[in-house]
Amino acid sequence: MRWIAVFFLIPFISSAQIDSAESRAGDDRAYALVAGGSKGIGYAIAEALAKRNYNLVLIARNTDTLALAKSRLEAKYRVDVQTLSYDLSKESSAAEIAAWCNARDLKLKMLCNVAGLGGDDDYLELSLDSVRYMVNLNVESGIAMTMLLLPLLEKNAPSYVMNVASLAGFAPIPSKNIYASTKSAVIFFSYGLRYQLKPMKIKVSCLAPGPVFTKKSIKRETKKTLGWLGMRMAVPPERVGELAVKKTLKGRMLIIPGTLAKLSSVAIRVMPRRMAAAIYSGVDRRVDKKE
Repeated sequence: MRWIAVFFLIPFISSAQIDSAESRAGDDRAYALVAGGSKGIGYAIAEALAKRNYNLVLIARNTDTLALAKSRLEAKYRVDVQTLSYDLSKESSAAEIAAWCNARDLKLKMLCNVAGLGGDDDYLELSLDSVRYMVNLNVESGIAMTMLLLPLLEKNAPSYVMNVASLAGFAPIPSKNIYASTKSAVIFFSYGLRYQLKPMKIKVSCLAPGPVFTKKSIKRETKKTLGWLGMRMAVPPERVGELAVKKTLKGRMLIIPGTLAKLSSVAIRVMPRRMAAAIYSGVDRRVDKKE
């Protein structure tokens, strides 16, 4: 009778429960760490992981947004969510986070380096301290987190590293010089790291989205600089998070959500760098004249 009951129950088990390629395969101790996971794309990635039954460690500066993210995710999904408040631009943060994970022998299966900073102001408008902050947060923090958490990732292999860059990382953009440069560094770092970690059975992916309207200011800036093309290129954060996790678990190296963004990335990559910089400079001058 027990086998008959199981036979009749099988059709009612959801595909998410039986898809071993996108789940923890029943291991209750598997964790994913999302640096910058309390809001925006980071939260969307955390939610996509929670759907797949991954327990979570969320890192961010703001304790209030961390607490809100934890309560939402634990209420909606049957997962454990740990939160750590750190400024990832600080040199000591990665080491302290790694020490916390090692002390608990965390079964770390995925590291998501999402934390980053952009904005309307960039090189020449920012102070040197602000420029250094952007470089440290966008580049150095992910490099440090990956290096210090490699022992746990290797121990729990097969495992994954997801680095978050941007479509801006494919071109020199005068008005976003430091931001574009740091995201380009993340893309190149990810490509090289993928082959470095292959013998350890750790897969590396890089998410490079186009416009994602996580804040009103991003939508406003996109509409002002890229017009209708930028608006059509935009992908909702929830969709970005879902695609990022799904394709990372499938071993995809470069993840660019949205058809228009993919086509734009191809055009930008085949274009001579000098030409790309000149085109973006022209766009910036046109926007300045309108203002």
